[in-house]
Amino acid sequence: MGTTSELKVLVTGGTSGLGLAMASALAAAGATVALTGRSEARASTVAARLSGAVGIELDVRDESSVARAVGQAWARLGGIDMLVNNAGIGMATVNPDFLTHPQGFWEVPTDGFRAVIETNLTGYFLVAREVTLRMLAAGGGRVVNISVNTSTMQRAGFVPYGPSRAGSEALSRIMAADLRDMGITVNLLLPGGATVTGMLPPRALPAGQGFLEPAVMGPPIVWLASDEAAAVHDERIVAAEFDRWLRDWKGRH
Repeated sequence: MGTTSELKVLVTGGTSGLGLAMASALAAAGATVALTGRSEARASTVAARLSGAVGIELDVRDESSVARAVGQAWARLGGIDMLVNNAGIGMATVNPDFLTHPQGFWEVPTDGFRAVIETNLTGYFLVAREVTLRMLAAGGGRVVNISVNTSTMQRAGFVPYGPSRAGSEALSRIMAADLRDMGITVNLLLPGGATVTGMLPPRALPAGQGFLEPAVMGPPIVWLASDEAAAVHDERIVAAEFDRWLRDWKGRH
């Protein structure tokens, strides 16, 4: 695996929000990026704005879609060195007023619960499984699973989003344990606070409330793609605190 400028990266949910911010940062650093979205037209349109990027249709909930999309990404990029597992949906899909009028878990519709779990948890599993099988055969790779603050996983009114992210974080830790010493690194990356993305209702974004911008994810994801991070494994990195984390990490190594 070479430098960031030689890396081939698959970013799921890369057409907006955190995914687009990470895909943009990686492309600007010279990586070749495949970004995915549920709409092929939108994925291709967004990818056309980034240097050397390609857009691919992917529904992370569907096994056949995952297999097809990963196969396309592998063929078009000439392999995948890094997977950024990011595709997800938020609380607004089950309760548009979740910040001002949170629902008890008993009020959450079953279909909404399943949709969030299938996207945010099962989707991470399906994509990681498909990519990992190929990485193992190729001799190595990197996986970065996007997460959220622990407080979000435990907050009143946050079923099913909180459980879906808690599950994906546990999945990531087990992936790291399963893949230890097998040539594939697995790490967690999270913004470190509420971030201005489509997951927040527009009326929840008044000026001056301290929301993070998606670009906060750029520096850590580019570093995780670098040669310096080649052996970094089973770490939980908070993007808003990345500079301090990196100093501490270098002090330990």
